[in-house]
Order: sequence, then structure tokens, then C-alpha cells
Amino acid sequence: MRISQDFAPTSPDTGRAASGRRPVRGRAGAALTAAVALALLLTGCGGGDGSAPKAAKSSADADRVEPLAAAPAPKLPVTVDSADGKKVTIGSTDRIVPLTGSLSEIVFTLGFGKQVVARDITATFEQAEKLPVVTRAHDVSAESVLSLKPTVVLADTTTGPAEAIDQIRDAGIPLVVVEPAKGLDDVGRRIDTVAEVLGVPAAGTELKERTESRIAAVQKTIPDHADGKKPRVAFLYLRGSASVYLLGGAESGASSLLEAAGAVDAGKTSGLDKDFTAITSEALAKAAPDAILLMSKGLDSVGGMDGLVKIPGIAETPAGMDRRVVSIDDGVLLNYGPRTDRVLADIVEQLYPKGGKGQ
Repeated sequence: MRISQDFAPTSPDTGRAASGRRPVRGRAGAALTAAVALALLLTGCGGGDGSAPKAAKSSADADRVEPLAAAPAPKLPVTVDSADGKKVTIGSTDRIVPLTGSLSEIVFTLGFGKQVVARDITATFEQAEKLPVVTRAHDVSAESVLSLKPTVVLADTTTGPAEAIDQIRDAGIPLVVVEPAKGLDDVGRRIDTVAEVLGVPAAGTELKERTESRIAAVQKTIPDHADGKKPRVAFLYLRGSASVYLLGGAESGASSLLEAAGAVDAGKTSGLDKDFTAITSEALAKAAPDAILLMSKGLDSVGGMDGLVKIPGIAETPAGMDRRVVSIDDGVLLNYGPRTDRVLADIVEQLYPKGGKGQ
């Protein structure tokens, strides 16, 4: 089970991502049990014209999306293939309900914010914050969704329960399932898919090109590694209040970001080919990270840096000894969408010392 951004990024009380960025400090699933899975669920289970690459905005702006300059006019009806094997015909985009935060982000950025009538709790950006919360990505309330009389509903393959999806469809509402994103290669596909559903494929192409050009621009800012070695970074998923302490592997969702930032995913290269494993001193010693990537709320949940190094094994790693962390807002880290350039820029800024060359 990959812990996607739509699974557990936000506070169950507000649904908003923590603001602010923590700078780098210091010098240069088989283990998952049903209890852990339950704990994860309870703690809160994704220039405007695009004519040229622009510098990514800082995370101070990360709780807002940047819509395309001109709101597109949809050409409907349109029939699309849903990821669950069904063909779905959409005749209206007047009332849209995206069931994950990352899908909401794409819908708003395509210019359809005024037509969105509800949000999942993981839609943490400012433009969506006043919308009614009708679901968590893994706990859909069909009754709440249907009460808003949507004309189209967007979900992904992790959205559930299945009974709720069936209930929405049985009510005659067009519901399209989109394949989730696992890395940077999925950003363009997701944008194209949502744009097709909304009847604006040309706007999708524009947004895709804008997003990809901005990501490329950020990658050009990555400094050379002075010693020829890439920094090893471990992605940890933490929820201290629920005693959830996990080390990310190849399928965690973070590998693509770390590699794009010129780093090595320490969990992946240490042999963790699944999504997550319980943190142990042995696993951390094998991963030997130079830095640790965390969601902001995860770091807060263990008491910040002082609490982090008290987790067994952390203090003995190079990252723990140097107290070196990269902390990214929960609401954007694993979305892989129109704001991924900002996430990547944040990681690069924190991972590499200003004015320095690599490590």
C-alpha cells in the first residue's frame, strides 16, 4: 500500500497543510499490520500563460494553486474511458466533485474552481478551503456527495469504499476513475486525463507543458556535487500520536522526487523494494541517509527535530548526527501535479547549502 498524498497528509480537524518551510539544519509493507493501517486512516488518509519556464514559487505560496490565465470553454458531451474499465459520458461540468486533493488541484488549475462544489479533506489549498468537506479519499460518503447534485465526480483507484462508488454511479452521476500518480512521469498523464474528462484537452496540453517546463527549470538549478556523490535521502512517514513510524522504499511515492532533485532514495537503494517498512535501527543503518525527508505534520507530530532524533536509530545515521532534515508541506509533497515544481524547488533549496556545490 503506497501512502499517497491523498491518503494522510492533513489534519483531520482543518484539512489544511501546515504553513512555512523548515530549512536544512546542520552540516553538509510486509511489516505493516492492520493496527498500523487503521492508525494511518484515523490520522487523515495529492506566470499563468505557460509561454516560458518560470522560477518555482516558494512554499509560502504552496497553499494556493495558479490557474491558467484564461478559463477554458468545455466541449461536451464527451465519452471517456474510466480506469476501472467503464466508459463514462460527461454532459456537464457545472457541478464538479473531485474525491481526492490531487485531483482537486488539477481541476482548479485548469480553471474550473468556480464549478467545484465540494472537496476531499486532502484538498488543502486556499481556493478550496471554504468548500464543504464531503469525504476523505478512503472514506467516501455517497450521501454527502449526492446531496450536492454533482454533474461529474472524479475519483482514483484508491478511492473507496467500493459500495460508495457504486451508489454514486447507481444514482446516474457520471463518475470517472483516474489512475493515481506514482512519480514525475505521471504528472502529464493525470493532467491530460482530467482535461479530457472536463472537455478541455487543449487546456490540458497547455497546463501539462507549463508544469513540465517549470519542473525542468528547477532541475537546472541543482548544483554539481563537489565530491561526485549524490546525497542519500530517506523518506520517513511519521504520525507520532498514532505511533506510526515508517521508512519509505521504492514504492513510497517519494523516489521520483528525490531522484529529480539529484539525490538518492536511501530506502530504495538499501533494498526496500516495497512501499514502507517499520523503522528499525537495522533498517536505518543500512539506509545510512545523509538527510531525511518528512512531511511537516509528521515532524511536528514527534516533537520536531529534538523528538525525531529520539526515534531509535535516527541519531546514529549521518542525517541524525547532523540534524539534517528536509520538511515539506503535507498538502503538496506527493501530489505529482501542477504544483510539483514548487515541491521540487523546496527540496532542492533545503537539500543543498546556498552558495555551495552539492555536498
